[in-house]
Amino acid sequence: MSGQTPRIASGLLAALIGLVSLPIDAATATNKGVTYKWVDEQGVVHYGDRIPPQYAQKESAVLNSRGVEVRKLDAQKTAEQISAENRMQQGIIRQKQHDAFLMSTYTSVKDIEALRDLRLDQLKGQRIAAEQYVESLHSRLASLQTRARVFKPYSVRPDAHRMPDDLAEDLVHTLNELQTQSDVLTGKNQEETTLKEQFQADIERYRELRAAHNNN
Repeated sequence: MSGQTPRIASGLLAALIGLVSLPIDAATATNKGVTYKWVDEQGVVHYGDRIPPQYAQKESAVLNSRGVEVRKLDAQKTAEQISAENRMQQGIIRQKQHDAFLMSTYTSVKDIEALRDLRLDQLKGQRIAAEQYVESLHSRLASLQTRARVFKPYSVRPDAHRMPDDLAEDLVHTLNELQTQSDVLTGKNQEETTLKEQFQADIERYRELRAAHNNN
């Protein structure tokens, strides 16, 4: 009997060392099946056979029977995070589609520049037409204002008549149209600036894609 005691003690000692090497909570949980590991708000690590509901949406891990992490459970993403990731993914898809368009449409930078110049010429024609129309509206407004000065409330003469309805309507219409066309003209100027920036970006991206293609 005395010869067997050391072997039994040695076996028990090895088992105890194996248990001590795991955190107490983890060792207890392994007896119940799957072991989970999570961290609370204070940064304290916990182990158990199930994750408490208040931590179910946070990052956690699954441990095997030896206490080794075998799988990580990512924290549940918020609606804002999911939306941001979707936008990023859509941006990547759009960029790939645009890259394919650039490579399949143009044979050189000169092709892009030729289309840019054509579009700029078209915008220039539209802008000139808008400027001429605005100038004509200014002339019409000046003429209407001259006519309006002989009527109340612009005339200082005590016997001045009330402004005719058609003249008042023309004044209001011309002023509104002048404001509208001035906005259109501002938009054309901004459109021209944006167009130049977009084509310049396309030229730079095309050069990058072409260089990468040649290197391959």
